Amino acid sequence: MLNEPLRPNEAKKLISSILKDGFVSYSQPHAMERLEKHGMSTTDCINILRSGTVEEAEHEYGEWRYRVHTGKMTVIVRFEVETELMIVTAWRK
Repeated sequence: MLNEPLRPNEAKKLISSILKDGFVSYSQPHAMERLEKHGMSTTDCINILRSGTVEEAEHEYGEWRYRVHTGKMTVIVRFEVETELMIVTAWRK
C-alpha cells in the first residue's frame, strides 16, 4: 500500500518503475475521449510520463492525483498500487 501523498521526486521514481515493470491503464471512457479531443495518443502519454515534471499531489475526488507535464502537454495520474498507475485525463497546453 502506498503512503500518499508522495513528494514529486518520489512520484517520478514510482512512475519510472511502473513504466519499466508495471502497468499503465486509462480511465474509461474519460481519458480516451480527452486524448481524442486533443489529438493525443497513448504514446504521447507515455512520453510525458518518461520526460515530464511531476508537481505536488492534489487530493481530488477522494484520491491523490499527480500532474505530469512537459512544455506542450499534461497528464493527470493516480496510483492504483505500487505497480500500476491510471491516466485520468490529459490535454495539450
